[in-house]
Amino acid sequence: MKYRKKPIVVDAFKLGVDYIPDWFMDAVTANEVVLHGEDGSTNADIHTLEGWIHASYGDYIIRGVAGEIYPCYPPIFRQTYEEV
Repeated sequence: MKYRKKPIVVDAFKLGVDYIPDWFMDAVTANEVVLHGEDGSTNADIHTLEGWIHASYGDYIIRGVAGEIYPCYPPIFRQTYEEV
């Protein structure tokens, strides 16, 4: 059998490039995200369902349908998502 991913809308931003949304800063305050670096080299460690995952400058940070936060490499993000 084959399956298609259901079309869903997620919140996302580029780490170190875009404005950091409140939902991400709330996760920092809750110690679910640890930010590192200075201007131009921002990176983060994000606590996900699979454990801690590192996000580098320019990676997309996604908030999923259940409120979960996880990073995604830009090429994969562009293949999977489109702006609405």
